[in-house]
Amino acid sequence: MEGLCVKLFEASRKYKMKRHKAEAIGMVDSFEASHEGIKTVDIQKRCEFSGTSHLCIYFVTWNMNGQVPCEDIAKLVGEDRKYDLLVMGLQEAPRNNICKLLKNTLADTHMLLGKSVMQSVQLYVFGPKNSEQFTREVKVDKHEVGGLGWLIRRKKGAVAIKISYKGIQMVFISCHLSAHARNVEERNLQFKHISNSLFSKNRNPYAKSAQLTVWLGDLNYRLQGINSYPARDLIHGNLHQMLTSKDQLLQEAERGEIFNGYCEGALDFKPTYKYDIGSSSYDTSHKVRVPSWTDRILFKIDSNNINATLHSYEAIESIQSSDHKPVKAHLCLKLEK
Repeated sequence: MEGLCVKLFEASRKYKMKRHKAEAIGMVDSFEASHEGIKTVDIQKRCEFSGTSHLCIYFVTWNMNGQVPCEDIAKLVGEDRKYDLLVMGLQEAPRNNICKLLKNTLADTHMLLGKSVMQSVQLYVFGPKNSEQFTREVKVDKHEVGGLGWLIRRKKGAVAIKISYKGIQMVFISCHLSAHARNVEERNLQFKHISNSLFSKNRNPYAKSAQLTVWLGDLNYRLQGINSYPARDLIHGNLHQMLTSKDQLLQEAERGEIFNGYCEGALDFKPTYKYDIGSSSYDTSHKVRVPSWTDRILFKIDSNNINATLHSYEAIESIQSSDHKPVKAHLCLKLEK
């Protein structure tokens, strides 16, 4: 165990040194342009959805595993709803009318601005009451990838909403990519196909491009090169950050295959999959799956006039109705004068 910890620590240290060296010499742009990884951004915890930002957005992604306890929906949206926009991406959502349930839960504070649904892959954007005056050009799209979604009603693919809010052009994408640790290349191809397909029909070359793009969903990238029990030992010892060097998503991004130029908060929370339903214990079935950060939120800013600050990135561990833990993020945008 001690030898494993040393190896993981060294791999993690080299990755961080590579990133910090690029930043220190002012080469962040070329670092990202050469497809050498996702930029890990620091969490600035000062903002409590304050009025100092132009736009505060609260993101949630959750693979529901076909379950929908009302009390969990209430936990997802929170009680102190000072955020401007709520963007909720769901995967393996049940047949129940999730939209109606969300509307009822948020009725006192927020209204629905847009939704995009492809069976079990769903996306909802809510804004404060009477926020239509700030909302322009709401468009939706979807892209299905392979599988038997038509048979079991659990689609793979992505749904998206393009929206202009307070003059900021944004694209939000909720996705569910292929499962199993071995299917890395398949997930990479699905990411590329989805990226190229969404909003491609009748694309206007003169239209304003998205200033903020956010992917949230069950991306299904796993831990690679470590067995389940050593990984669990590190997690139980609160040493899960040492597992990030084994994360397929970060590895593939560093190889230049996916998410070039995107940012993500540090993976300070425990892997979000796979749990025994009704508990916070990792998989005790005969498969004994390796815990993994399958559920992620990544964002990209394509504007010199917008500063983005990430104020939280964490799992909601108190929710136990699915084999996935939801993940939430709080992102604030400031426009430069």
